[in-house]
Amino acid sequence: MKTRAKMKFKLLVRQTAVHAITNKLMDIQSINKANDDNKTQGVLLMLFKRPLTSLLCASTLAFGLSACSGDKAPSSGDAGSKETAASGTLEKIKKSGTIVLGYRDSSIPFSYIADNPNQPVGYAHDLQLKVVDAVKQKLNMPDLKIRYNLVTSQNRIPLVSNGTVDLECGSTTNNKERQQQVDFSVGFFEVGSRLLTAKDSGVKDFADLKGKKLVTTAGTTSERYIRQHEKELGIGEIISAKDHAESFLMLQNGRAAAFMMDDILLAGEKSKAKDPEHWVIVGTSPVHEIYGCMLRKGDPEFKQVVDDAIKSVYSSGEINSMYNKWFEQPIPPKNINLNFPMSEQLKALISAPHDRDQ
Repeated sequence: MKTRAKMKFKLLVRQTAVHAITNKLMDIQSINKANDDNKTQGVLLMLFKRPLTSLLCASTLAFGLSACSGDKAPSSGDAGSKETAASGTLEKIKKSGTIVLGYRDSSIPFSYIADNPNQPVGYAHDLQLKVVDAVKQKLNMPDLKIRYNLVTSQNRIPLVSNGTVDLECGSTTNNKERQQQVDFSVGFFEVGSRLLTAKDSGVKDFADLKGKKLVTTAGTTSERYIRQHEKELGIGEIISAKDHAESFLMLQNGRAAAFMMDDILLAGEKSKAKDPEHWVIVGTSPVHEIYGCMLRKGDPEFKQVVDDAIKSVYSSGEINSMYNKWFEQPIPPKNINLNFPMSEQLKALISAPHDRDQ
């Protein structure tokens, strides 16, 4: 009687397993009929693969046979090493033979397009190329290719975070909020937010913006600050432009009385004007910030290469000629001299590099 009961139980388990497998296959078939996309079918089959395997193994075990070896889960050590290899920027660069650099098209003089539409230039870009040289040496890849990826104030962080861009060096402020999403290199510039306005506008400081229109660039820390203090200052309207060039264009066209942004970026936009002397940078800066290069979060090996490359430029003294080239000499496209001497704050940062936000 016990033997007969055991046989019935085995038969019941087998019938249950077969029934479940049949239902799964019918589900797949009906879905595939509704969608002829081979790729979708493949994905669906992959989704069902493990449940089917588990059911087959369960029925096999019911008959007293050995477990299915193909269903063995990888060890935690193997999974961890594969994850590290997949997420490491240096490994990604090595496999592709290409490093992807994020650049800006109008962040003068940090990263911008001047004469060649396919080649960014600028102070931050020069530092970025120093990092590329360091990566070539680290990976022993002298023929490493560079691919440029244009970024904006709005999309730069997501593109670095998701791995589309390996390194962004432009005019990105290092702050605590952004540190939750990306990592920053040691700082390479220190700025203050001020106002660009016409000489005859009557605007001398932020208190003079009462009832007036102000333009700033969307996705920047300047925009965030001014919107937090909009009511306090009595600003008539805040306009958010897509980039610095558009912000300055709105100012020039009379759509705003002033343009708020980092002081050095305002100097860069002013240099592009038909009559730079018509515009002045005014106001006491309510915000002081540090720029750094952005890289993916949680990649200490790549960050070390980036930081060491920038620190090497500092310690060798090359940073002085690099700064002079972009801030105290005529720069393209109009050969305007920004006449922006190195501040004491930046000198201190170069002397003791760090990746803090202050």
